[in-house]
Parts: sequence; C-alpha cells; structure tokens
Amino acid sequence: MDGQILTQMEIDQRVFDLYDEYCHGGMDRRTFLSRAAAVTVGGLAMAQALLPRYVQAQTISFTDDRIKARYVSYPSPGGNSGTMRGYLVQPKGNGPFPVVLVIHENRGLNPYIEDVARRAATEGFLALAPDGLFPVGGYPGNDDDGRTLQAGLDQAKLRTDMLNSARYLKTHALSTGKLGVTGFCWGGGTTNYLAAALGADMNAGVPFYGAAAETASVPNIKAPLMVQYAENDDRINGMWPAYEAALKANGASYEMFIYPGTQHGFHNNSTPRYNEAQAKIAWDRTIGFFRKNLA
Repeated sequence: MDGQILTQMEIDQRVFDLYDEYCHGGMDRRTFLSRAAAVTVGGLAMAQALLPRYVQAQTISFTDDRIKARYVSYPSPGGNSGTMRGYLVQPKGNGPFPVVLVIHENRGLNPYIEDVARRAATEGFLALAPDGLFPVGGYPGNDDDGRTLQAGLDQAKLRTDMLNSARYLKTHALSTGKLGVTGFCWGGGTTNYLAAALGADMNAGVPFYGAAAETASVPNIKAPLMVQYAENDDRINGMWPAYEAALKANGASYEMFIYPGTQHGFHNNSTPRYNEAQAKIAWDRTIGFFRKNLA
C-alpha cells in the first residue's frame, strides 16, 4: 500500500460500511479508524484512504474565466440566525439565467460542494451553494468539526435556512425565475423536502442518495424529480418503495436511477467512494434534466 491512495476496488465493503456510519454521525473518527483496523488486514490504510482530499476535488478553478464566483449574504427569517451566507456562481454573460441551488452534505459548505456549484455555472446556470453552518461561524475547514456543528443546529431552522436560500435564488436579479435544486446525502434529503415545501415554486429536483420526503407531504410536490441512488446504500434505498408509491399515487413526474457498483457518496470526487464513470453519467443526466425543465 506504500502510502499510495487506494482505489475503490481495493477497499473492503465492511470498511465502506463503517465509513458510511462514521459520515452519518454514528461514531467518531478514532472509533472508525480502530474498528476498520480490526475488521480486516490493511483496514486502517483503507479507512485513512477514505478520508476526503479536497485538493483533488477541484475540477473548476475559482478563477476560471467562464464564471464569476462570490460569497453573498441574505436574510433568512425563521432560520438559525436570521441571516444566511452562500457561494454564488454566475456564468459568463449578463443573464438572466435559470438557477440551481446546490445543497451540501451533513457537514457544511466544503470545497467539493463549492466545486459542484462552479460546475453548474459552467453549464449556464446561476448556482447558489448555501452554508448551513453560517449561523455558527461557517464551514470550519474540516468535515469532522463541520459534522458536529451541523448536528448541533436546530434542524427545523436549518431546513428553513435552505428554504429561504431557494427563495433568494429564485428571485435573484439575474434569475429567470426557473428554479432547480440538487443536493447530496443530507442535501439530497433536503432536495426532497424542498420539493414538498416549495410546491409549484420549484421547477426541477435532483436528489443524490437522499432521504425520502415525508409521505404526508408528497401531494405538495409539483416539480419533476430525477432521483439518483447508489447501488450499495441500503439505508437510503430502503426508503424508495414507499416514496415511489406516494409519488405515483399523487401523479408526480419522476424518474429514478440506481448506479451499478457505487457506494453512497459516489459523486464526491474527494474520496475513493467516488466512481468516476457513474458520477459522470449521473451529472450529465442532472444537467440534461435541468436544461429540459428550466428552459
């Protein structure tokens, strides 16, 4: 192993499962590393390889001449502090542009999510990636502290902060008024939540491996959805049958894809959970879906 970064194929599924539990707050980093070391020969190296490397995650430089990126603050009544901050990325040109809200995982606005916002902007969308941790000082520079901070927030108020972020973006001076929402992990679940909370004010949603919307709220969903799942993600995928039944019962427009050979988090290119081929297919579908529904 010689200090080289391991590939997904070299990591034991049991270590992936422990990492998923760790990512979702089921254990701290020390416990994750020790349990991984105990489960298989080389488990510690596998566990260490799964920790994010954000330098690798940058695919679009913040100085790329196709975009203009800046941090913006805006009111968030009823949220955790009454104010929110986000990373706003504008495509080249004067607009107006269709808009896409990009919602982070359960650890705040890390460099990977900022890069996703830049990717969306290079495709012609005005993108906003809100930082749910802004009321407690913002993303702290590492995921462990970010996860702890996010877990400590009032979760209903955090959802309100995301709702206000969507409304801010939809009504932005550079917006056409057509709103798409995508998110990953916690952000995927929040994408489903916003579809119900915003109703007809949301025009398309692409949740990546996110918790289903509450069944009672599904009748409020008016936006077409493209639901993206990893193959090896029983915790999230187990919610799909009931969610699909509710979507069908209410005549919602949706499509669902399961990506073969993938783990929860497969779109995140800062860890070996990343599956380059499947992430590209999923992202190309996402952009195509937004182009179709936000035109």
